[in-house]
Amino acid sequence: MQIHALDFDISFEEIFSLIGIHTVLEDYKLAYLLNKNLQTRFSKTAEELKFENEKNEACFSLYQYKETNCEYDWHLISNSVRTENSNNTSELLLSSEITTYLIPEKKKVDYFIKISGDTNYNYVAEVIEKIKKIDQVVTAYRIDKNSLKSKDFLTF
Repeated sequence: MQIHALDFDISFEEIFSLIGIHTVLEDYKLAYLLNKNLQTRFSKTAEELKFENEKNEACFSLYQYKETNCEYDWHLISNSVRTENSNNTSELLLSSEITTYLIPEKKKVDYFIKISGDTNYNYVAEVIEKIKKIDQVVTAYRIDKNSLKSKDFLTF
């Protein structure tokens, strides 16, 4: 009797578009301006995006919007978090600020917009153009997710 084995090598990669935003705005102000200019309804999620390692813990702000007519899930994610590291040595209080990045290879990006779903090129291009029209936004552009080493951090 012959035995046949089937090998199912199925990997499910999430389909999403990624936009990088450069701005000095706080996350809540950017979410407000995006809602105003894109007719979205970003709201802060109950929990932040949390990552821990042996050295520190980083919590990145996360906003979500579900577009019902196109079935897209939008997420506004901060790329950096600053924490204060204080050392008490010889009665001197020394403090330093540690910056942790969600996507370290894109340190200059302040926020990401992740649009989950099968979006077409023109749709994302229109979104980017509307974001660029916000006065406090320096620039916005599409990021090729396949070029990122740490794109797994964007899967949640």
